[in-house]
Amino acid sequence: MNKPQNKNQTRRRFLQSTSLIGGALCLPTAWSQSKMESDPWQRAQSIVDRFAKALPFRDQDFSVLEFGAKRCELDSVKAWVSHEEQATLPTPKTGSHDCYPAFAAAIAACHQAGGGRVVIPKGDWYCAGPLVLLSNVHVHLQAGAHIFFSHQPEHYAQYGSVDCGANGRLVISRWQSNDCLNYSPMVYAFGQTNIALTGEDWSSILDGQGGVPFNEAGDCWWTWKGKQKTINSVGQDTTPNYKAGKMSENTVNPLNAKALSDVVNISQEEASLIQAEGDRWRADGAYLPALSEAKVPLPKRVFGKGHYLRPPMIQLIGCDRVWLQGYQVCNTPFWQHHPVNCRDILIKNVLAKSHGPNSDGFDPEACDNVLVESCTFDTGDDCIAIKAGKNRDTQYGPSQNIVIQNCTMQSGHGAVTLGSEMAGGIQHVYAQNLLFENMHWATNTLNTAIRLKTNMNRGGFLRHFYVRNVRIPNGVQTSPSFYASLPGSPIASRTVASAAGAVVTFDCDYAPVADNVRTRPPEVSHVHISNVTVGNVKSKTGQHSCYQAIVILGPVASDYNGPVPMPTILPVRDVVIENCDFGDPVNQEQYMYLYNVQGLKLKNVKIAGKTITQEFKA
Repeated sequence: MNKPQNKNQTRRRFLQSTSLIGGALCLPTAWSQSKMESDPWQRAQSIVDRFAKALPFRDQDFSVLEFGAKRCELDSVKAWVSHEEQATLPTPKTGSHDCYPAFAAAIAACHQAGGGRVVIPKGDWYCAGPLVLLSNVHVHLQAGAHIFFSHQPEHYAQYGSVDCGANGRLVISRWQSNDCLNYSPMVYAFGQTNIALTGEDWSSILDGQGGVPFNEAGDCWWTWKGKQKTINSVGQDTTPNYKAGKMSENTVNPLNAKALSDVVNISQEEASLIQAEGDRWRADGAYLPALSEAKVPLPKRVFGKGHYLRPPMIQLIGCDRVWLQGYQVCNTPFWQHHPVNCRDILIKNVLAKSHGPNSDGFDPEACDNVLVESCTFDTGDDCIAIKAGKNRDTQYGPSQNIVIQNCTMQSGHGAVTLGSEMAGGIQHVYAQNLLFENMHWATNTLNTAIRLKTNMNRGGFLRHFYVRNVRIPNGVQTSPSFYASLPGSPIASRTVASAAGAVVTFDCDYAPVADNVRTRPPEVSHVHISNVTVGNVKSKTGQHSCYQAIVILGPVASDYNGPVPMPTILPVRDVVIENCDFGDPVNQEQYMYLYNVQGLKLKNVKIAGKTITQEFKA
């Protein structure tokens, strides 16, 4: 039986370590390593094989009923179900029994006994606080078990391990890849080993109630997103109940410091670069990255009450041997699953369903050895988005050794996405046997299928990325969506469909106007994509599969604003796309957009009925 890790020791490692938590990766022999490099899919299989056996747990059940849990009765409420739609949803009646103490006591008893299974039976349960997972504990939802997590933000600022005064009792978290003290996620673990969260089927539901109003004004978690920025988005033009002037993550927060020099010893030159002109940097969503750039330590990155950074639904930090299987997660305030600095993670047969702002399905960050198997994603943002730190928060290194297979992506921004927060690098990612269904193509379409997002701020590297056997029967967005470029850029604003409209999008100039510090050129190389088949759907101009087939926008040197001499700006290179059929793009005259690309090889690629075998550079 594994000994539980000392939580304080783990926290110190999280704050101080510059290496990954956990034991060393078992390296293959020189012979097998060489063989895997010649056949990358052998390396992928070696990752899959790590998960052949289920995690071991003591054979003892702890029913939450024995610890005082009681089922709740439900009312109906008008709630948001996406960026733009409302519907009537069930929600626990006012005054429902709070199961948080019972859930916490059952998990603690199981952990103290040396492990086992905590069972949540069939029924509706109200929980006004987080499920905090502990080592050697398997939390299991029986069929028909539906946990309604409280939609009141303050309930996630009362049980954390860090007392932040008026901001509440908070937890060590990451928000869009920057470390902070913030509201607790609904399911949380820190520095634990051998943990599982499972359900019997998709009637086992973890419900974040992200669109349920929490005040008389009708605001919900999703309102905190604030103003939308994407030009020509489809089905995502607004934020639920947001109006200009309301507080949000991109509204200047008067609680934040007026100058970085008020919180850290910093030169005027460096502070000016980070803050730029005006006070836009004081909005919570920009203030946290600014604190990272200024090397402000974690204890001073305090958010929680009075701030507007929504927590992920499920966040696991510094954990080893994690098993997520067989449940449905829905209506999440923010990202649905966000493991950070974890090793050996399986997520299998999970339905990730949330159409709210930033409802990414699965975002592994700085993780090593990950298998995503037979999951279905129906999301309001990227289905899968692999992350690796942002700004200076790169102490856990790259995300690596990740396999995605036999999954269905029903809707979202990107089906398989890398970035945009990837400053620590991403390598050895394998995606195969996937269905990008795009089932909501007429009203809320899949923006792009295979997507990379980075820029001169987010930097990082992508290398050894392999994709094969992908079906996209209903295409992707058939109209272009643009991001604005910086003044003086050779890329004119609103001319490149890097936000949506292409099947394959490599965007190394992602949202550059959002980042004041642009000193880290990204590197992209060694990508292989094969056997992708894209179908047509009815558009305004006929039967089409996309706006363009391929957009590869390499790093834009003019964005750099750091010290001279400027570092080398490398083109996107060594990309091979072969044996694909991209259907019929709307823009057949320019079916492909390339900038700062070298060694792009198309082999037996069909676009608009024409077969292309050619090498390109731009």
